[in-house]
Amino acid sequence: MNAIEFPWLTAIILLPLVAALAIPLIPDKEGTTVRWYGLGVAIADFALMIYAFWYKYDFQSSRLQLVENYPWVPQLGLHWAVGVDGLSMPLLLLTGLINTLAIFAAWKVTIKPRLFYGLMLAMYSAQLGVFVAQDLLLFFLMWEIELVPVYLLISIWGGQNRRYAATKFILYTAAASIFILIAGFAMAFSGDTITFDMAALGMKEYPKTLELLVYAGFLIAFGVKLPIFPLHTWLPDAHGEASAPGSMILAGVLLKMGGYALIRFNVEMLPNAHVTFAPVLAVLGVVNIVYGACCAFAQTNLKRRLAYSSIAHMGFVLIGIASYTELGISGAVLQMVSHGLIAASLFFLSGVTYDRTHTLMMDKMGGMAKVMPKTFALFTIGSMASLALPGMSGFVGELMVFLGIATSDVYSSSFKVVVVLLSAVGVILTPIYLLSMLRQVFYGEQSEELHLDAVISDVKPREIFITACLLLPIIGIGFYPKLATQTYDVKAVELAAHARQVLPVVAHQQPSSLYSRIFSAPTLANSQVESSINISE
Repeated sequence: MNAIEFPWLTAIILLPLVAALAIPLIPDKEGTTVRWYGLGVAIADFALMIYAFWYKYDFQSSRLQLVENYPWVPQLGLHWAVGVDGLSMPLLLLTGLINTLAIFAAWKVTIKPRLFYGLMLAMYSAQLGVFVAQDLLLFFLMWEIELVPVYLLISIWGGQNRRYAATKFILYTAAASIFILIAGFAMAFSGDTITFDMAALGMKEYPKTLELLVYAGFLIAFGVKLPIFPLHTWLPDAHGEASAPGSMILAGVLLKMGGYALIRFNVEMLPNAHVTFAPVLAVLGVVNIVYGACCAFAQTNLKRRLAYSSIAHMGFVLIGIASYTELGISGAVLQMVSHGLIAASLFFLSGVTYDRTHTLMMDKMGGMAKVMPKTFALFTIGSMASLALPGMSGFVGELMVFLGIATSDVYSSSFKVVVVLLSAVGVILTPIYLLSMLRQVFYGEQSEELHLDAVISDVKPREIFITACLLLPIIGIGFYPKLATQTYDVKAVELAAHARQVLPVVAHQQPSSLYSRIFSAPTLANSQVESSINISE
């Protein structure tokens, strides 16, 4: 273990969990004290995180930092091994911000407030653990712990069909976790040594068939969480029934866990198999973008439309991961951060709208801009960010992904043209369904059922503050992307180089004829080989 003066990451992870265990001891009948207690703990943990990274983290280093490694259950080989690098650090900050704002957004929760805030803090702790775990068993443990609070938050505080949505969520994600366990054990027991240390697993040499199977297992497991078509069907139901704080965390953090794990495991630890699967990821990314955008058109439920929009935006993450370029991988990470902020703001505002109207059906709304002008303005800004308006973070992330795949020397020109053109179709569709959403909700004829003038009030100061905390970094990153990219630029360069270094070796191996026909996979320009090497030849 590296010598450090204080176990920063352990404190950051365990603070919310320990605080959650103390909630039953708090004397509080109406939930007011518990509410302030939960918010205070979240703010304290977020502040501790910022302090640790500001003073103890080196932005110019790609190695793991703040490393801690303690034997936990030696009989099982389980270690409390945590560390942070450029890939996990920005997602940790995103997790801290989203969870803190989600707890503040849940200010009006009156049903079982002790249980609610306890689950929120426990889930917060597990999410942090996923991003910093450096032991495979610890990663799996944190991944599983996070599922239970999400299930309960949906099933208890969700909408009318909450039990169906919660059950579907837990079945999909729990079944996917089996693939993590099987693939992880296959890696751990491969070779002469048995280890669950993720750095050691990444250095092992695996038989080609085993590595391909392990990669496929991880792709299924993390593809459910991202989500990737056709493993996505739990997401619209979960978003449609979850409360606004739950949807903020679902879209802002949980989906990013899938993208993070794909990069950490599939790209960083299994680079040889990534050569085979990278074109598959690019194609799946295109499918996500186009399919998600088309399905969003068909939704009359406000949150389900935003859910399908999230599926489309996650397609850019897949394309960036598949690009084999520093710019593409950097764009994938920025897209995760950007979408986390944008989606959290839109789902929170949809919750604000639901609190006033008690409906999420857009055909039952209309004319709300007259009585909720501030909400309309905030919703418009969030939607502009989501449709990648220049000056917003969404534009920068998508542009980097496009440039990353377009300038990649790994793929053939025809493959890149198809990927870029089809992805552009999704980009064109996005403003259409988002602007259509704004028109249906805030313009048109007023619904007589809503009694707008008599009942509905505009967004309040607490709600403006929460939305502003999300929109300000969106605009800041849009005008000055280095605010985000400087935290992981060095790591993105290392990841791209690590993935590319196996290409000359794998290029000489004969892939299947089916692979060659479907993907013109392509060529690698390398000064040490003659012009370029065609992977499909």
